[in-house]
Amino acid sequence: MVAAGPAGPRRRLGAELRRLRNNVGMHLDEVADVLGCSTSKVSRLETGKGVPKASDVRQLIQLYGAPAEDERDTLLQLVRDSRAEGWWTTYVDGVQPERFFLDVPGRYLALETEAVAVRSFDFGSLHGLLQTPDYTRAVLSAQLPHHSAQEIEQLVELRLRRQERLAAADPLQVTAVVDESLLFRVVGGPQVMAAQLRHLLDLMELPHLVVRVLPFTAGLLRSHQGHFMLLEFRDDLESDLVYIEGHAGETFLEGESDVDLYRDVFDDALARSLDAGASREAVRRSATQFAPPGRHLN
Repeated sequence: MVAAGPAGPRRRLGAELRRLRNNVGMHLDEVADVLGCSTSKVSRLETGKGVPKASDVRQLIQLYGAPAEDERDTLLQLVRDSRAEGWWTTYVDGVQPERFFLDVPGRYLALETEAVAVRSFDFGSLHGLLQTPDYTRAVLSAQLPHHSAQEIEQLVELRLRRQERLAAADPLQVTAVVDESLLFRVVGGPQVMAAQLRHLLDLMELPHLVVRVLPFTAGLLRSHQGHFMLLEFRDDLESDLVYIEGHAGETFLEGESDVDLYRDVFDDALARSLDAGASREAVRRSATQFAPPGRHLN
């Protein structure tokens, strides 16, 4: 069974509250005045960023005209589901957050859990869903030099748990554009790289996982300004969003214009990438380079 999280119920609840508010023609500031709270609090509830309280939702239901009993029960059930503890909690318990890692505790994990598709552009390291444990361990050790070995191991286990979505009955759809430099950047040593690239070749056989290599010959593109991911959701979870990691912290872009911009940047990189066969051959050649002498890959 695929793990669930609170992000989906929060976004569904927010969409329903926004629909009810629009039905009665009220603005955010009007609702905030009636409830005696800030406009940002109401906005956060509608965008699924806030942790809802049953008392607040009951007030909103009353303000918006009290829908039918079954609809009211559904909204309050979403409140309860929204406050549930995420499956990832045990994996990050005691792990010190960094500004660019777990900066907003659990939010990315919650969103990825609810997403139906992920589109990523990577040129620093391979996407976490594509990594072997040893590669992950090397990446995290480099990025989090002040974390203990135990903390690193917890995060390795967390990444492995995320990868279970790839083997689910209704798997996460992944499209990854991989800059060619990642096939040559040594992470964890030659043996780790050889195993990682062999693993990547295996993943490229999955029908719901697309990996395309962006070759050096494509030149410098807009996508090279930074690693990013597009998370796509079912219609009832409202809009897709962009996730960006940086030294200053995690960034979530949810505006339609921002998402459209990054989708255009991604599509440009994908169009300039090698096709399926050439991408696989590029990965195979690099894996052979790191493999022990005498070992050949099909």
